[in-house]
Amino acid sequence: MEDSEEEFIEQEECDFHDLPLISPYNASFRSPRSPRLHIERSNVCSRAYFVVVMVFFHVYILNVIALLLYVHYSNGPGDLVPLDQVLHSGSRLPQPAPAAPEVRVEETSHSFSLHRMEGIRVGHIQKVSLLPDRTHKMKTLSLKPLLFEIPGFLSEEECRMVVQLAQLKGLMDSQSTAPGQGHEESNQPLLALSTEEVFSLLDLNQDGLLQKHEIVSHSRSRDGTWLSPDHLRQILTGLEVCATGMLTLGDFTRVYEVSQHSGQQRSGKLHSHFKQTNKYTWLFQGPGSHHVLQTLQRRVISLTRLPASLVELSEPLQVIRYEQGDFSNAHYDSSPSHSETSCAHTRLAGNTSALTVSCRYLTVLFYLSSVDDGGETTFPVADNRTYDEQALDQDGVDLTDTQQTCGRGNLRMKPTAGTAVLWYNHLSDGRGWMGELDEYSLHGDCPVRRGVKWLANSWVDVDPDHHQQAHYQRLVAQRHRAKSGIEEHYQSLSHSDLHQDL
Repeated sequence: MEDSEEEFIEQEECDFHDLPLISPYNASFRSPRSPRLHIERSNVCSRAYFVVVMVFFHVYILNVIALLLYVHYSNGPGDLVPLDQVLHSGSRLPQPAPAAPEVRVEETSHSFSLHRMEGIRVGHIQKVSLLPDRTHKMKTLSLKPLLFEIPGFLSEEECRMVVQLAQLKGLMDSQSTAPGQGHEESNQPLLALSTEEVFSLLDLNQDGLLQKHEIVSHSRSRDGTWLSPDHLRQILTGLEVCATGMLTLGDFTRVYEVSQHSGQQRSGKLHSHFKQTNKYTWLFQGPGSHHVLQTLQRRVISLTRLPASLVELSEPLQVIRYEQGDFSNAHYDSSPSHSETSCAHTRLAGNTSALTVSCRYLTVLFYLSSVDDGGETTFPVADNRTYDEQALDQDGVDLTDTQQTCGRGNLRMKPTAGTAVLWYNHLSDGRGWMGELDEYSLHGDCPVRRGVKWLANSWVDVDPDHHQQAHYQRLVAQRHRAKSGIEEHYQSLSHSDLHQDL
């Protein structure tokens, strides 16, 4: 009996050794006669069971953390949707984009300040960053006008692509041609009218007096009609000096004869006898156009450092082809500002003046091909000490006639494929905006003697009235937002991948 009891105690002691929470010393000091507590094994957590529970607990925590991370990274900032949009998610038409903050008129001159590069001196070279992987060298060729040359502005592939796009679009003959070509010059009067007939046509209410609004209402600058811009300016000038603010037939006769005589005596013949022979076309550079054309536009923005909106809202790219014998007489790309004229590009902003003129702050000319002989771009009076239109007539030779006097120009540039030439057509007004026309920007194209000359003109249009320019840009932005809100709905149904124009 005692032996069996000892065996049981030994067995119990072995079992107690497996319990981590009970000290082995308890068994040795316990009296053999003391009452024993029967301990169920199932009531004590074994070490293995504890490990299993902890493993499952950690796995659960890791799963929760992984789920939170997945939800966090799946809903980025771009996927956050406002509450009001969620409530209207059933609508098929897209919600209109929020209106951009309107530019205040008082801040326009600062918001659209016109950057103007420094020429330093003739021959000065400065580096410009136009591409991420290379730097271009820009050389100052003239200070009057401020003119720069940038070799390698376009690659051979880009030149070839622009030429091919122009050919695919189709080229038109220039409207202004030399005598003997079978076309009348576009700015010559189509009708031979007497002074009395002109007065009668202008006198809308037939009261025998001419007022300012009557003169402007019948004027045109680009239609080849009977009243040229030069004549109009002379008549308006005569009207302004008149004390009554109106012209009688006698007053008009004197003013009109002066304007006629003045136009005939202009030695430069810049407006009434401009001649050119070439073929040209326009290439759209906005969204949807060829990527090369868009790249050139962005490069012009980088070069000029002008606000992108000014460049993007300017004229399309003009591509011109000069064949053998083709030329253009010396001319201005822009026009002098006048109180009775309005810029062609901002006329939609509400200016009702009938006399629209080009307002081109600067010109960026691209040579798309080299020429074997001739075809230079000439600036007859570049860097002259003074400018006088009468001085254009030297020893009976008209310097604006590039057919006869191209070699006598102060500055001539030979066409080289890929080279760009930038010059400012207007001076600065001293407050960061566009000032008067730079008369030294007179330029022309010498006749091509051998080969074919391809070039492109990129003009940046700016209204001398910065209020008018700001109003125009706000108007265009509003129309664009209103139009894009509807077009986006039908984008999947239209040929959105096709460009609007070449």
